[in-house]
Amino acid sequence: MRFVLIFLSMRQNHLPHSHPCRYFFHRTVNQLYSSSAQFPRTVLITGGSRGIGAACVRTFTERGCQVAFFYEKSHELANALAADTGARAICVDIADRAAVFAAVEALVGEWGAISCLVNNAGIAQFSLFTDITEADWSRMIGVNLSGVFYCTQAALPGMIREKYGRIINISSIWGLTGASCEVHYSAAKAGVIGLTRALAKELGPSGITVNCVAPGVIETEMNAALDDQTRAALCEETPLGCIGTPEDIAKAVLYFADAPFVTGQILSPNGGIVI
Repeated sequence: MRFVLIFLSMRQNHLPHSHPCRYFFHRTVNQLYSSSAQFPRTVLITGGSRGIGAACVRTFTERGCQVAFFYEKSHELANALAADTGARAICVDIADRAAVFAAVEALVGEWGAISCLVNNAGIAQFSLFTDITEADWSRMIGVNLSGVFYCTQAALPGMIREKYGRIINISSIWGLTGASCEVHYSAAKAGVIGLTRALAKELGPSGITVNCVAPGVIETEMNAALDDQTRAALCEETPLGCIGTPEDIAKAVLYFADAPFVTGQILSPNGGIVI
């Protein structure tokens, strides 16, 4: 079986992207791989150009997966990551339902069903509750919650058809505990947790798992503005004495991708700051 998988993967890499046989190769490899090893073969990651998303792109490509990732603005970072890993970079605003469905439809038409979806894309904003505008609220919910809804709905038909799928949503520790001056962010991330648990119950009979990673404070661009004093205080409050890395979160995502009997669960890699 291993020889067949390697042979098919090598053959499809020599075909032009538009060649009709690429769909056959991707579909065949996906079926063989998922049935033999229960690990996803075709992976779509949102918000994949930097931070946690980029770490996930690298992690899955290192496992030999066919990976595509959505990004919105970081063109140079996205192109560099794609060149470095062989992943497919696709510019999409995930808050735009029509754009999401068009991008997923094109990808599925070429690769076959997406076997693993990592809903990672997100935005953050630090603001007093009384200062949050309607536009702030709409954009936060649009990206952090509606984006998860749109991407999952778009990718799901192929998973249901194949009776196999892994959906891994990235929430936040603030979705579990709430955060002062980040009410709209906390509300959206709590919504992702609720969506995860409910959808896991609905999709279990179809052989699809739905899980969630809720990171603590991680060294990403979102937290780049933290001053040294705040960083030191956070490290002191954390039992492990440090801030996490994107790679720490990618490992948690990889665990869910490779766990066929785990669904509806929330894993919070946070160094013990919340226990």
